[in-house]
Amino acid sequence: MVSATAGHAQSLRDALSATYENNPTLNAARAELRGVDENVPQALAGWRPQISVSASSGMRNVSDQSYFTGRGFSETTVGMAITQPLFRGFRTVNSTRQAESIVFAQREDLRVSEQTALLQAATAYMDVIRDTGIVALRRSDLKFQEELVRASKDRFSVGEGTRTDVAQSEAGRARSQSALNAALANLNTSRAVFRQVIGLDPKNLSPKSNVATLIPKSVSQAIAIGQEEHPSIMSAMHIVDAAIFSVKTAEGTLLPSVELEGSLQTKLTSSNGRQSGANGTQNAASIFGRVTIPLYQQGTEYSTIRQAKEDLGRTEILVDVARDTVRAEAISAWGRLNAAEGSISAAQAEVSAAQLALEGVIEEQRVGQRTTLDVLDSQSDLVDARVTLITAQRDKVVAAYALLATVGRLTHDFLGLTVPKYDPREHYNAVRDKWIGLRTPDGR
Repeated sequence: MVSATAGHAQSLRDALSATYENNPTLNAARAELRGVDENVPQALAGWRPQISVSASSGMRNVSDQSYFTGRGFSETTVGMAITQPLFRGFRTVNSTRQAESIVFAQREDLRVSEQTALLQAATAYMDVIRDTGIVALRRSDLKFQEELVRASKDRFSVGEGTRTDVAQSEAGRARSQSALNAALANLNTSRAVFRQVIGLDPKNLSPKSNVATLIPKSVSQAIAIGQEEHPSIMSAMHIVDAAIFSVKTAEGTLLPSVELEGSLQTKLTSSNGRQSGANGTQNAASIFGRVTIPLYQQGTEYSTIRQAKEDLGRTEILVDVARDTVRAEAISAWGRLNAAEGSISAAQAEVSAAQLALEGVIEEQRVGQRTTLDVLDSQSDLVDARVTLITAQRDKVVAAYALLATVGRLTHDFLGLTVPKYDPREHYNAVRDKWIGLRTPDGR
């Protein structure tokens, strides 16, 4: 495959590393996971007290009908109330486990996003190399066609050729120019996609890759690895766990709840009447234990439980769907990889045969046994064979990366990327037990 080699080559591993670090879609998925992490401290809040402070101030007037007099009072009240849950029907425990399962599932979804972004990057990288090679072929073909036009005109000028030969060679040159223009347009598109996915402009790309050493050795091994390691299956299993705890949380609404309530209150009273005894300060404190036993709550709790059970059944089915999908994708990717390898062998044989055929036709044309049209046809066959070879080489690399993605191994560690690995546990551990604070762990 044709590639520029001057200067430092931008390897495929470098491109994948840049994608892992800079891809906006991948960074958005990480931000989504950080938002999901906050569900755990929200669930843990069920263990924590609620504290509130209240204050009120105003005037009150009392009329005495016997003496046709009235007294005015000003009152100011300041109070604090604390409520500490002691037992909530295991809802706090189960909702916390549900939130944790959702976090684990979202981490697996992040792995899916990472694999998708890395596969897009590998595809974009190889597309640029393929289209660069095709442009080089089209330019070489155009030079050949221009030389054929010149030779046809020279033969026509000395009476050895016909005007038809000149017209055919000029038509071939025009077709070659049109094909070059289309190839340049495709290359510009591939370069734009490269910039979009990887975040860098393609420079000095190298088609070398060690991906062939990373793929499974057989389709059965690929299926087995995928069933054990693919993040979409792992995510579906965590979602089942979350659905189980969702049912238990809903059932907790039928159980009693116990909480401890305490309050402090200070009331300041002053009077503008003659009775000074109305002035003063009153302090009050109270503490109560409260037990609430639900008997009937309009029936919504029963519907919620039934709904949660149906959702649990749905998530269990989706695990089987995920397994079947991964299995089908592994078989498909393995087939595409084998097809690309076969296409490379066939295209190499086709290029060799087309090259010999073109050389023979050119020699026969020089002695008058072939026409200009025969040369044009042979040249077109050779160029098409070379384009097929470049495309098959690109397809093989992309199919290998796709196979890694279908078994769940298109990851930072398995590829040995050169940038620091994103660890979602750092943010989770930073926010899990936070009781207060508006700033995120990164300072926002």
